[in-house]
Amino acid sequence: MTHCREVTRRHSQTFYLGSRFFPARQRAAVWAVYAACRAGDDIVDEGEGTGAERELAEWWERVQAAFAGEPGPHPMDTALAWAAAHWPVPLSAFEELHEGLRMDLRGHAYRTRDDLDLYCRRVAGVVGFMIAPICGYSGGERTLHHALRLGQAMQLTNILRDVGEDLERGRVYLPHALLGEYGVTRAMLEGGRVTPEYRALMRHLSDLAREWYAEGRQGIPCLHGSARLAVQAAARSYEGILDDLARGDFDNFRRRAHVSGTRKLLMLPQAWWELRGAVARA
Repeated sequence: MTHCREVTRRHSQTFYLGSRFFPARQRAAVWAVYAACRAGDDIVDEGEGTGAERELAEWWERVQAAFAGEPGPHPMDTALAWAAAHWPVPLSAFEELHEGLRMDLRGHAYRTRDDLDLYCRRVAGVVGFMIAPICGYSGGERTLHHALRLGQAMQLTNILRDVGEDLERGRVYLPHALLGEYGVTRAMLEGGRVTPEYRALMRHLSDLAREWYAEGRQGIPCLHGSARLAVQAAARSYEGILDDLARGDFDNFRRRAHVSGTRKLLMLPQAWWELRGAVARA
């Protein structure tokens, strides 16, 4: 599990911080799932053309083989096979993730909010379906819906943080309809112009992400044991990126909104207190 732990620590300090609150076996399973998802994401971000399409198809075959109990020799494959054998992680969630990653490779055009919602579901929302069975939970489909929303909120946060970086890859996730509604053009984006119209659009989407965070957090009291604090800490830290984006006046072209390690640690008492109150009300 060393490989999966290092992938998680290196690529997402926020997710890694939250994972530290899981018991050891669950923590290892969470790292395995994260590393598998990250491997697919890296193919899309770092590759291009038919080569990337081939690599992504191979990644999907490796995931299916791991779920079938026939993993390849790579540490990610064996770790995912172990996690899938011990917890009811749904292969269908990885299938949706695969479809979301293919949207990136195809250069999918995001015309409406529905397109954006679907993308956020596929590449991050379904991660909630993967993690919830490892946590253990009550509440059935309602809890899974909240987990989905939490993942979508985190992905929308990524999109708002990375507008400038995504443009360098030729990707725009901001829906065309919303751009038109707020008077923001592709040329304005490519020029890195943080206009009043652009700030209004960023506030609108930040408010949407916060609505999703609020809805997603309703399911956290339904998780079992220390998994509650693990997910609460990760969610609170990730939402902090939106705070930093606003502090930077929504300039996501020249600066990358983030939450420092110290600030994340300072958030933990608040996360614990909020969770304590939510569990008492549940």
